[in-house]
Amino acid sequence: MPAEGRVSLPPVSLETADPQARAVLETAKAQVGFIPNMYANMVNSPGLLETYLDGYTRFRSGSGFTPVEQEVVFLVISTANGCDYCTAAHSMIADRMSKVPADILAALRSREPLADARLAALAKFTQTMFDTRGRPTAADLVDFRAAGYHDRHALEIVLALAVKTLSNYANHLFHTEVDQAFAGYKLQPAG
Repeated sequence: MPAEGRVSLPPVSLETADPQARAVLETAKAQVGFIPNMYANMVNSPGLLETYLDGYTRFRSGSGFTPVEQEVVFLVISTANGCDYCTAAHSMIADRMSKVPADILAALRSREPLADARLAALAKFTQTMFDTRGRPTAADLVDFRAAGYHDRHALEIVLALAVKTLSNYANHLFHTEVDQAFAGYKLQPAG
């Protein structure tokens, strides 16, 4: 298999940012307390980082999913995309902030079935949306609804897919190094 390509753009700091990028980074720093490596890379295209942050904030505040459910969605997508950076970041958020039960988090990280039936249905539907590029079957929607979710939730998964595509793909292009803040949540290579 050919080696993965990497873009050659350097990370952007508050000191090296142009005015537009600086404004985006200052907003991001105010939200999370530091500038994550992913943001420093993504802001090379200020519109990319702005779009990501806006979609992420809207998903967090308006999706109708609980914090635990939000992490299920984000971790299913990030692991499906093979994004080590976002898998580590969302594992830390899931553990420390969203209080995802340890067994659920371990299953999500290893892409194993979830013991909780409702969360399992959410994970399955999210994976189906990923695999089918947004074309679930009628039966998939029936199963999703039977778990207590609504059609609006399906649209919110589309938003999460868009947000994670932006971050996961950018991280692939940059080979983004996992920040020290959540390095303890990096997936260990199999073997």
